[in-house]
Amino acid sequence: MDDRQFRNAMGKFATGVTVVATEVDGSVHGMTANAFMSVSLNPKLVVVSISEKAQMLDKINQSGKFSVNILSSSQQDLSMHFAGQQKNHQEVKFDLVGGIPVLPGSVAQIACEVTAAHIEGDHTLFIGKVTDLQIEDLEPLIYFSGKYRSLIEE
Repeated sequence: MDDRQFRNAMGKFATGVTVVATEVDGSVHGMTANAFMSVSLNPKLVVVSISEKAQMLDKINQSGKFSVNILSSSQQDLSMHFAGQQKNHQEVKFDLVGGIPVLPGSVAQIACEVTAAHIEGDHTLFIGKVTDLQIEDLEPLIYFSGKYRSLIEE
């Protein structure tokens, strides 16, 4: 199989959309990611997968902490901003949860401390111990087959 075929197959898995954020030397950095999942309930652990080419890799290694912001259906512009898909510079406001920058208006804001990092292929898997979180009753932003979607209850 070629790379495009593999990517197309992986795109058939509908996911939520997240922005992973961290702070280094007073500057907040973020990136859009859909490679996120919960790992354990006790202790409460999550994992994010960051490409070796992503600037965020060094930022998380430096800070030792990150947030996962599960985006709401009204935050597609933020997803595109942090994926580098917008040419216009957008001022982004962050709040803090557990001392870690988070995006207001997200479905969930999950603050984590890195407990382990595993290099696998061309990505690093960061295991994060959840230190704090906030949840809002909002509709999530969905990504499927290369397009943003919305979740509609029937």
